[in-house]
Amino acid sequence: MSVLMEFAMFPTDKGESVSPFVSRIIKMIDETGHDYRLTPMGTVVETNTLEETLEIVEKAYTLLEADCNRVYSTIKLDIRKGASNCLEGKVKAVEDRIGKVKK
Repeated sequence: MSVLMEFAMFPTDKGESVSPFVSRIIKMIDETGHDYRLTPMGTVVETNTLEETLEIVEKAYTLLEADCNRVYSTIKLDIRKGASNCLEGKVKAVEDRIGKVKK
């Protein structure tokens, strides 16, 4: 099974720049060993189970809870049985169709 999660989580009560808070979450995701891609608007993570995915969301919130009074999050899930490596595969499938060579 492949579970792709695209999500963003950040405090809304800490001013304009929230990179110190987002970096806490990215460090935690990196330490899980799951494949992920950081983008300017969020992060995409691939896990093998829905439980692993939801655990990442809960840990992310816990990292902010202590010193953030308001946290905003968006979460999108793509859950696919019998699949793996969708983080790379979905992008490659589109690039192959348009003839783009990844650099």
